[in-house]
Amino acid sequence: MRESFRRAGFSFVLLPCLSLLATFSVGQAAKKSATPGASGEAERATNLAESGHCAEALPLLRRAIRQTADRELKKRVGLDGLHCAMTHSSPYDSLDFLVVLSREFPRDPEVLYAATHAYSDLSMRASQDLAHEAPFSFQVHALNAEALEIQGRWDEAAAEYRKILDINPMLPGIHARLGRALLSKPQPSPAEVEQAKKSFEEELEIDPRNAVAEFVLGQVAADAKDSAAAIRHFTRATKLDTGFMEAYLGLGTALNSAKQFTEAIPPLETYEKMAPDSPTGHYQLAVAYAGAGRREDSNREAALQRQTSEALEEVKRKAAIAQEKQTSTDTQPPEPK
Repeated sequence: MRESFRRAGFSFVLLPCLSLLATFSVGQAAKKSATPGASGEAERATNLAESGHCAEALPLLRRAIRQTADRELKKRVGLDGLHCAMTHSSPYDSLDFLVVLSREFPRDPEVLYAATHAYSDLSMRASQDLAHEAPFSFQVHALNAEALEIQGRWDEAAAEYRKILDINPMLPGIHARLGRALLSKPQPSPAEVEQAKKSFEEELEIDPRNAVAEFVLGQVAADAKDSAAAIRHFTRATKLDTGFMEAYLGLGTALNSAKQFTEAIPPLETYEKMAPDSPTGHYQLAVAYAGAGRREDSNREAALQRQTSEALEEVKRKAAIAQEKQTSTDTQPPEPK
């Protein structure tokens, strides 16, 4: 259940319109004539930034990031602007650069690395501002609880969520977070599972459209072998959020458990379209097809289940080898100079 619960989610081409060759040629000529000026200002801005004159460079960098056509220069402008903003007491100016960098270079490792640190620093700064401005607010308790969850300190996180509910028992989302903390423990006791179930039910009283709460109640019911309740909650989750992959899988699996094989096929086919590489999805669909008497379809899904399982194991094997090599490299003593 913890894996399904985790996967449920509980913590950027414009096509030119070309009609006449003359129009296109004029546009290209205008672009070329504008480029040297834009590039010249961008070069000046980056030179200022890289020589330590960030206060002078930032206004120029903000303008250049949107005007520069050369991709390599645009990336350099963005990274220099990000560095200046984050290191010279104007961190929120970094957002202008992050937007452009994320849109223009979504797979660039250098950009992704810089963005990771920038967003982390912005998050830390915002949390410090919150603690300073409103130290006794429920939001501070929520931040504390989330940090405790990351550390796996589930009981302490639950205690923080209970403090929030003492302040405002009708606050949306907090009952669900309390339930999440209780169910995330490695081995929650039956009493804790019951408390979590009650928390999600209370969440639905406050927010009847909370698809995640419905999903988790469905998973709790499925673990208790209560297929009827599981089907009811999973069905509700798929109606509240039509893109909720795990809810479709949960619904199809619960219907299979209740031997309602024909009814299980549509949600499982929906899940398979969303997650074609899922061995579990192919397996459950094979079961549903077999139960509905569709032998050929069942055999096809069984073969796909084997193929995707083998592919997944190969990915895991390669990841383990890479991790072992990295660990070996990290533990080797440095070569003598």
